[in-house]
Amino acid sequence: MSKLMKEFKQFAVQGNMLDMAVGMIIGAAFKDIVNSVVNDLIMPVVGLFTGKVDFTNMFIALDGGTYATLEDARAATATIAYGQFITQVINFVILAFVIFMMVKAVNKIRTAAEKQEEAPAPETPAEPTEKTCPFCQSTISIKATRCPHCTSELTE
Repeated sequence: MSKLMKEFKQFAVQGNMLDMAVGMIIGAAFKDIVNSVVNDLIMPVVGLFTGKVDFTNMFIALDGGTYATLEDARAATATIAYGQFITQVINFVILAFVIFMMVKAVNKIRTAAEKQEEAPAPETPAEPTEKTCPFCQSTISIKATRCPHCTSELTE
C-alpha cells in the first residue's frame, strides 16, 4: 500500500499535474466567457435574423401541455429543451474554434522557436594553442620560448 501512495504522491506533485490543474481552472473561467458571448452577443443577433426567436425557451413538454417558460414546464413535467441544446452546440463550436486558433498560434510560435534554435550560431575561431618551430618544423606549445625537440631559441 505504501508503494501505491508513493507513486500517487509522485504523480500528484509532478509539474504536468499542476499545469493540468491550472489549465482546467482557466478553461472553466473561459467557458463562462464563451457562454456570455453566445448568450449575450450571438444569440440575440441569431434571434433577430430568425424573427426574434428565443432559443432558451424552445422546448417540448412531454405531457403535451403548453407552458410560458421552460422553468414552468420543468416544474410541471419532463421536457426536451432543444433550444438550450442549440445554444450549447453553438457554445461548443465557438469554443472549439477559439481553441483551434490558440493551438495554431502556439504551434506557429513553437515552429519559429525551433527554427531559431536550429540555426547555427556563427562560431568564433578558437585561439591557437600550438605553433610550428621555424627550425625543425615540430609542433610545439604556443607559449614555448625554446623548442623541446631541437632546443632552438624561439623569438616569435
